[in-house]
Amino acid sequence: MQHDDFKFEPIRGLPEALPRDEVILWQGRPMARRLAVEAFKVRWIMGYFVALAAWRAIVSTAEVPLGTALLYGSPFVLLGLIVCAILYGLAWIQSRATVYTLTNKRVAMRIGAALTMTLNLPYVEIESADLDLRPAGSGTLAFQLPADTRLSYLMSWPHIRPGRINRTQPALRCIADAAKVADIFTDAARTRISQPTITRATADLSAMAAE
Repeated sequence: MQHDDFKFEPIRGLPEALPRDEVILWQGRPMARRLAVEAFKVRWIMGYFVALAAWRAIVSTAEVPLGTALLYGSPFVLLGLIVCAILYGLAWIQSRATVYTLTNKRVAMRIGAALTMTLNLPYVEIESADLDLRPAGSGTLAFQLPADTRLSYLMSWPHIRPGRINRTQPALRCIADAAKVADIFTDAARTRISQPTITRATADLSAMAAE
């Protein structure tokens, strides 16, 4: 039996229905493999265990033949593979639980595998955006928010720009066709910001009556 934990969403990735004047321009999620590499650092971790295996083998050559020494180091490689498999599984879970949305008015991010939350970032409140583009076309699009806007680094991880702890920058992390998504964001943000804000003045009835 299949169970959809997000069946309550009126629109996939969004906690409520869109207003009539708001439309979805793009939706996506992190690439699990890239998220495992960039956020969970599986390559570095595997390299660490390989280094341990090499060190154990080199030390053992003083007492046993090279073939046996290599066997002494092999448990570290096996342990590294297990750890990396677990981390890749966590990256896959994060990817499946995440939906990034660009509309004509905002960036919406449904994030969190265990504790789900949705970040709504109106274009008018985004100061700037930065694209970290990878050679294969994937990348991370990060958003600079006003200084008085505070986001929890731990609650938002890994959907943040790496290394920005003091001023957390939410990010569309490890997305495919990142340059295309950045173009969609740029066009939508420019259009939204250029729209004039119209306010309706309310007449002071008491003042009018006095006149």
